[in-house]
Amino acid sequence: MTFVVTESCIRCKYTDCVDVCPVDAFREGPNFLVIDPADCIDCAVCVPECPVSAIYAEEDVPKDQRDFTPLNAELALVWKPITRTKPALPDADAWSAVQDKRDQLER
Repeated sequence: MTFVVTESCIRCKYTDCVDVCPVDAFREGPNFLVIDPADCIDCAVCVPECPVSAIYAEEDVPKDQRDFTPLNAELALVWKPITRTKPALPDADAWSAVQDKRDQLER
């Protein structure tokens, strides 16, 4: 099993989840984070740290967000690890309530 970062993270990229990950499974893109399924140990400590509720256990990913499971695996292969908290994106608070923002994902 693994955990999956979903659409709510796009254009927010809060990194509260990164500090608590015991295996450094997070990868950082320009405006989104993903979890490397090869590194994730299914500990769930990242879930309550996400202020936008973007992280789900693989089996609990909402039906309309399931495409993020393979997307996390794909992008984890090319994005670099992030191991420390960084400031959120400058307009993260404004984007945190926006839905349907897949088109905003920068690869």
